[in-house]
Amino acid sequence: MKISNDLPKKNPLKSIEDWEKDLLKRYPDPNNNDKSKEEYRNYNDGSRQDTVKEFYKLNHQYQTYDFVVKKEEEFLQFDKKEMDFWEAVDFLNTLVDDSDPDTDLDQLQHLLQTSEAIRADGHPDWFVLTGFIHDFGKVLCLFGEPQWAVVGDTFPVGCQFSDKIVFPEFFDLNPDQQNPELNTKYGIYSPNCGLDNVKMSWGHDEYLYQMVKDHLPEQALYMIRYHSFYAQHKENAYDHLMSGHDKKMFEWVNKFNPYDLYSKVPTPPDAKALRPYYEDLVAKYLPNTLKF
Repeated sequence: MKISNDLPKKNPLKSIEDWEKDLLKRYPDPNNNDKSKEEYRNYNDGSRQDTVKEFYKLNHQYQTYDFVVKKEEEFLQFDKKEMDFWEAVDFLNTLVDDSDPDTDLDQLQHLLQTSEAIRADGHPDWFVLTGFIHDFGKVLCLFGEPQWAVVGDTFPVGCQFSDKIVFPEFFDLNPDQQNPELNTKYGIYSPNCGLDNVKMSWGHDEYLYQMVKDHLPEQALYMIRYHSFYAQHKENAYDHLMSGHDKKMFEWVNKFNPYDLYSKVPTPPDAKALRPYYEDLVAKYLPNTLKF
């Protein structure tokens, strides 16, 4: 399929954080008994935000195999911008949406909430760093990418879309759905070929993984690359593509996921006091300069 240069740039979400708020509705904290899982996952009642639905309509329509290939060619050259780590933090913080009445936390504070929860539980320092940087790929929004190509649940392209993915009906709009080479269970892949051989929908997960893949332990890389792959680590929808090694590594993805979803609190961490610790941690694992 030929990729059009006039793909829609519409950003239906009020802010990219609205996707994460929606995740909490779909996958509520199991320790919070205020609502049942069934109540949270009722997508047919009037409480479901129309903006989220419109977001996934765009996401599912335009995340084709060829679109992913195009975006990899465009962004994985890492020739857009070069910054040291803390300059990159300041750059990421420009994503704050001042019009959002629900939060006044910048991206750094969101990341610190995740990493500090991990740190408090005594996990290895590379795990803490993973929590701290896991959303760095959202800088794609600052390079003009629409929300639906930055955030959202991720899923394999090049094979049949699972009905376990949120709003699966919108895949009827995706041209790959009509391509006989791409719309079967395995598509262009083979049984249990391993996720490293599978292309995922484009977004901040894959972008950051490619950026740091030479610097962090494999467990951390799985967390980064697949933390939005909810159809698998919440629904087990793609076991048929996963290798035995993938399944072992997904134990780490499952360890990470609750920190990503449930660590946000109204009181922000003291970024200034914490910075010396994170400066040392970043210097231990990452290069002085990051290329975006």
